[in-house]
Amino acid sequence: MDRSSGESRLAGGTSSAGRPAELVSRSRELEHVAVRTLLEDDTEPRVQWAAPDGVEIVGRGVAARVRAAGPDRFELIRTQASRLFAGLAHDGPEQARPRAFGGFSFHDGHDPGGPWTGFPAASFVIPRVLVSRTDDGTWLTTVADRADDAEDRLERWHERLTASTTESNGDPKASDSTPGVRSTTGTTSPEEWTRQVERALERIDAGSLTKVVLAQALSVDLEGAVDVPATLERLGRRYPNCYRFLVGHEDGGTFFGAPPERLVSKRGDQVETEALAGSVARGETPDEDEAYAERMRADAKLGHEHGLVVDAIREQLAPLARELTIRERTVRRLATIQHLQTPIEALLEGDRHVLEIVEALHPTPAVGGVPPDAAWETIRDTETFDRGWYAAPIGWFDAAGDGEFAVGIRSGVATDGSVTLFAGNGIVADSDPDEEWDEVQLKFRPILDELR
Repeated sequence: MDRSSGESRLAGGTSSAGRPAELVSRSRELEHVAVRTLLEDDTEPRVQWAAPDGVEIVGRGVAARVRAAGPDRFELIRTQASRLFAGLAHDGPEQARPRAFGGFSFHDGHDPGGPWTGFPAASFVIPRVLVSRTDDGTWLTTVADRADDAEDRLERWHERLTASTTESNGDPKASDSTPGVRSTTGTTSPEEWTRQVERALERIDAGSLTKVVLAQALSVDLEGAVDVPATLERLGRRYPNCYRFLVGHEDGGTFFGAPPERLVSKRGDQVETEALAGSVARGETPDEDEAYAERMRADAKLGHEHGLVVDAIREQLAPLARELTIRERTVRRLATIQHLQTPIEALLEGDRHVLEIVEALHPTPAVGGVPPDAAWETIRDTETFDRGWYAAPIGWFDAAGDGEFAVGIRSGVATDGSVTLFAGNGIVADSDPDEEWDEVQLKFRPILDELR
């Protein structure tokens, strides 16, 4: 295993004297390399991030790590990471800069156990080795606590990556093998789901709740071992306009997914986000597809649900922005489902870190509810499983406080011989339990279909 000296110290984020850990990074441009080589060994932490605009970043190992728990976990991560980045000297282009990758749990009281072993309430790593692909090229970056170590590692990994002859991203057959599904077991039966929805509707009728997103988990027993990077590769071909992420820790499973929803993207004072709520199936023909979309546009219940998300994001961003723009509502079409979508843009007031925006937006009503406190209480009282990192912010940020996060939906966590999938749906005043059940099952399909 490629370990730098002093990794245990760096993983804590400070030196033994309490000073910020000193890090150095070195970068080198790459051509025609096997990026998936970084993801093949699951004995080390692995991260992967791919955005619909074509940016892809793959990382391995831990140069530094920050963790936090409790209601202040966003601020704690921001503070610890700022100390690390303040002590990092990067020698390379901007697109190859080191970044911190990770995520948060949905609930601040999350206890990492079961399939979520190794996933605390908040955890981010600066990888020791990462490859960044953008429109400006592909770059290899290494990070260490000494310049000699970073340069030696850069040379070794450059040789290893360029020596590989199989580039999985260029060969679809390289990721076509699937593990097969032996059986599936849901956390919630149709009868229990009906009772859960009815309890939520009682709270809505009583006026304490306007909307709540209730979710289910599906345990998938596999016939063979799952290759998570290969599964993500197939998801990328089938859902090219979705995000893809992978977060694998050395002491637990691998959380991965292909979410359609961006939580936030921040560059300088510019922020982009979106409301994505209300959905129907895709049609078998173009005419049937458009008929479904038109029904969705005209559906008062779906329109109301979508409007709640737009209004909530506006209220959450307004205190941080000097200018806020709500774009025209559109239809977002994916392979098996289509959604109502409203792009939202903001110009920030003052110097802000992307994690401040993440904290303000989490959870959006698309995965939580309205009002947020009543929705969280309903979710905790109603759901029969631990959401863990499901429906929570997943992404990256850099030394400048810029970054991008998706919402961890259309996702699953892979452990020995099984994958636990998650999906949910918004419940409002006129929700029908049977219709909501069918829509949740539809949302399991993107990953489930790639495991069969």
